[in-house]
Amino acid sequence: MDLTILYRGPLASCDYDCPYCPFAKRRDSREQLRADRAALERFAAWVAQQHDDRLSILFTPWGEGLVRSWYRRTLTELSHLPNVARVAIQTNLSCRTDWLADADPGTLALWCTYHPGQTPYDRFTAKIADLERLGIRFSVGVVGFPEHLDAARSLRADLPGHVYLWVNAPEGHQLSEQESADWLALDPLFEYSRHPHTSAGMPCRTGESVISVDGDGTVRRCHFVRTELGNLYDGSYRTALAPRPCPLALCDCHIGYVHLETLPLYDVFAGGVLERIPQGIRFSGSG
Repeated sequence: MDLTILYRGPLASCDYDCPYCPFAKRRDSREQLRADRAALERFAAWVAQQHDDRLSILFTPWGEGLVRSWYRRTLTELSHLPNVARVAIQTNLSCRTDWLADADPGTLALWCTYHPGQTPYDRFTAKIADLERLGIRFSVGVVGFPEHLDAARSLRADLPGHVYLWVNAPEGHQLSEQESADWLALDPLFEYSRHPHTSAGMPCRTGESVISVDGDGTVRRCHFVRTELGNLYDGSYRTALAPRPCPLALCDCHIGYVHLETLPLYDVFAGGVLERIPQGIRFSGSG
């Protein structure tokens, strides 16, 4: 079976304090960190035992995972498993990058977000240069607040032409037509993020070939639908996997709507759905 898993454990701490994020500068207690580590190690052990399945895994922590050694180690180990087609994580790239030399660059990928004002621009672009040198697949993006536009333009100019710069429409901020045009000039796929997608009753791959898993192993169709399908570790979720329409009126997050069958995004991002890398598009950049 080919299965995509979106894993989100209990980790909710972040080293950044972005004003639009509820997890900014949040600290997990030692007990919470130990619980997150144990949950991740349990999940990784389960993955290693699924010899008859072909798995693609995206880690979507509420906080920043790669500043924690157990996330770096787990991604490295999973990247070498023969039953793992892709392992990726959403990250602000504030971590060190030397650990990536031990990972399989053919399997591991990063979905990187640049947060202007949270880290020096030169420090972030130096990390990008490290990824390029190590041959790691990655995309880079920003949240499309007007005050981020100049930094995003600089980033697009400095990124290699093969690297996709994505833009997420800012939650709670109504973009003008000119602002939207500015972002579209940087991200030719921005229209997919600009407006929520009608999803009620629409066919979606979640719940059939894509599932969401939390730290306890509870399986849901996606992060945004709370109905439980079973548990990963007792195998009860397997009998619940089936085509099913979306029960929500709208889907406005990329990790959700990318799986809608009414959108062409599996073709747009063929081979790079989890790390948000489109196929066969070259972007203006430094090379």
